[in-house]
Amino acid sequence: MSNNLLSGKRGIIFGALDDQSIAWKVAERCHEEGAKITLSNAPVALRFGKIQELGEKCNAEVIPADATSEEDLEHLINKSTEILGGKIDFVLHSIGMSLNVRKKRDYNNIKYDWMQKTFDISAISFHKVMQTLVKQDAISDWGSVLALTYIAAQRTFPDYNEMAESKALLESFARSFGYHLGATKKVRVNTISQSPTMTTAGSGIKGFQEFFDYADKMSPLGNAPAEDCANYCVFMFSDLSRMITMQNLYHDGGFSNMGMSPALLDL
Repeated sequence: MSNNLLSGKRGIIFGALDDQSIAWKVAERCHEEGAKITLSNAPVALRFGKIQELGEKCNAEVIPADATSEEDLEHLINKSTEILGGKIDFVLHSIGMSLNVRKKRDYNNIKYDWMQKTFDISAISFHKVMQTLVKQDAISDWGSVLALTYIAAQRTFPDYNEMAESKALLESFARSFGYHLGATKKVRVNTISQSPTMTTAGSGIKGFQEFFDYADKMSPLGNAPAEDCANYCVFMFSDLSRMITMQNLYHDGGFSNMGMSPALLDL
């Protein structure tokens, strides 16, 4: 059901790969709520994903961009403002990748060049997106910028590897840039700390199914599904959230405030 919460708004959504990804669900909901959007992912991801199908469904142009490349981001934002007919009102950063996680390297046996790549792709790209928006004066006053994060930024999840530090850096960028964008443009910047979600990327983490089940039992409401995260993003992009900024917002069914749940005793 649409409430036209985003009617007349223009946005860029990074990271949709297939219909299992949160960014995919966000794009669908933004389109349903009346927004005009462009979609972007790394050129290599476009070859393996189904983002063109999403583009057709949402009447959105797909613009390849390496989010670690300032040149690519400049092209993406210039083209998006041209296609959408004005400045950008909202952005979703749903980008994360670790070769150390993919290759199942232990935390005490990390390849440091891979770690640096993780930080560049998963966190520093967020800063680059916002800095490019500022340099090109391409973000609207009272706009909204979101990035997806995870509670491993605050707590230890051993198999999440250096992605935990990457998410901590991502959240720090949201607070720091949130000040600067808020003071100059009234733009709000936040992160959403989502439940473990059955995405293509998430399910590749060692022991993910077991942890997914654990979190589901620990959370009073159960794990928050991708569809509900998309609804939360729509709210954060809408004018209903105009005074929320520099926050890390938990969307996890209550997991972040739990110590122990009796449901776990049945495991």
